[in-house]
Amino acid sequence: MDFRKHQPIYIQIADVIFEDILQKKIKDGDRIPSVRDLAIQLQVNPNTVQRTFQWLQDESIIEQKRGIGFFLCDTVYHKTLELKKREFIQEVLPETIKQMKLLGIDLEDIKMAYLNYQLY
Repeated sequence: MDFRKHQPIYIQIADVIFEDILQKKIKDGDRIPSVRDLAIQLQVNPNTVQRTFQWLQDESIIEQKRGIGFFLCDTVYHKTLELKKREFIQEVLPETIKQMKLLGIDLEDIKMAYLNYQLY
């Protein structure tokens, strides 16, 4: 995984999990890899993954079942969608709007780009 310098690694790891949730690769109640397994897979320190898991627990995205592992909480898709929408509107959109205004890009330009965009 290539990490970005401007954002903590534990948040970037959470974003990978969020993307899997939003793409419905993992669903409510699914078990997720252990701290150790995910650390090996991503080639990061297990403490970083543990910090990710703690943050996800605080956000009610995952829960630990003692002796079994970590699982996605119920209604995780909707929780993730709300969390990521809020993040987008508060953090990403203001910078995007600023760039649009500086570059003279209007909503019609954005609409055309949106309609022509291929996700996968």
